[in-house]
Amino acid sequence: MVNYFSSDFKLGILGGGQLGKMLLTETQKYDIYTCVLDASPEAPCNAICNEFHQGSLLDFDTVYNFGKKVNVLTIEIENVNVDALEKLEDEGVQVFPTSKTIRTIQNKTKQKLFYTDHDIPTAPYSRFAYTDEVKTALKHETLIFPFVWKSAQFGYDGMGVKIVKTYTDLDALPNVECVVEELIPFKNELAVIVARNLNGEIKTYPVVEMEFHPEANQVEYVICPARISKEIATKAELIALKVANAFKHVGLLAVEMFLTHNNEILVNEVAPRPHNSGHYSIEASYTSQFEQHIRAILNLPLGNSSSKLGAVMVNLVGAEDYTGNVLYKNIEKIMEMDGVTPHIYGKKITKPFRKMGHVTIIDKDINKARETAEKVKKTIKVISQ
Repeated sequence: MVNYFSSDFKLGILGGGQLGKMLLTETQKYDIYTCVLDASPEAPCNAICNEFHQGSLLDFDTVYNFGKKVNVLTIEIENVNVDALEKLEDEGVQVFPTSKTIRTIQNKTKQKLFYTDHDIPTAPYSRFAYTDEVKTALKHETLIFPFVWKSAQFGYDGMGVKIVKTYTDLDALPNVECVVEELIPFKNELAVIVARNLNGEIKTYPVVEMEFHPEANQVEYVICPARISKEIATKAELIALKVANAFKHVGLLAVEMFLTHNNEILVNEVAPRPHNSGHYSIEASYTSQFEQHIRAILNLPLGNSSSKLGAVMVNLVGAEDYTGNVLYKNIEKIMEMDGVTPHIYGKKITKPFRKMGHVTIIDKDINKARETAEKVKKTIKVISQ
């Protein structure tokens, strides 16, 4: 067995944002040597990894040369140069998730086709090479309003997704490859995180429920466990396992789903890495999602993924009218509340709706945790100085 701990072994992480920063907490715990690549010298990981390399994640040579320095390579963001990852794999570097998985997930059209090919339930959709072709489909009445427009590539945190109700909504969108989905009236958005190592050992985290901000289309609250029946939770877990097995995934896979009014479960999209829907696990789970990702990609035994307590996670995003040096107004007031833990990501500049941190609230009673989360949301404000 490889000696990962206090040794010459090097773990590479593509992306130096907050997910990378939280991964590094776990690598420090185990004394695993880390190398991080990110385009920004201000990246949250810069100060705490063993080696920081500045460069574009989309440039072939930059990613390839970085990957040659490490033994195992992982990601904290999907927008990376997949051709470089494929070449590294050919030359013996272990890359998790694999280049094949990232290539599929990077493009929403390919992701949708993957679900169809593997009999995974998803919202009905159409593919278009350009947004202009959507207008043609509307004129020929092969498509009707309203629907959800998704850019095939480079969408994240609600960017690249738009509910389209009129031609005017379409005019504001870029003329790019896209997917148009039927607008599904759903009761709930759910997510299941699946961990799988190279030996095929699998663990699922409890089903969580996500509440979204109506304007920013970002997750506002993550509630664990989801307030759903045991039967629906089991159905969601089985679908998530089916997705992870279809990808033969190694690492963490976050599977986001819609629960319809008929109690059908449809897969919305997936992320092959630690995910916002699993942040609660740092305080509430026996093994956090970040530690589990490290265990999975290094083919170590997976940890216990069950929860010790109920939890609600609140995203801290930049207030709408503020840009500049960040100030966390009233942070000490939320720190006075029982069971409340803030996480600050280390981004010096706030912008409207930029993810700046999160707060986890734990309680034996999930409804009390949700009430406290509401107080936290109303109290703390991410503004500029």
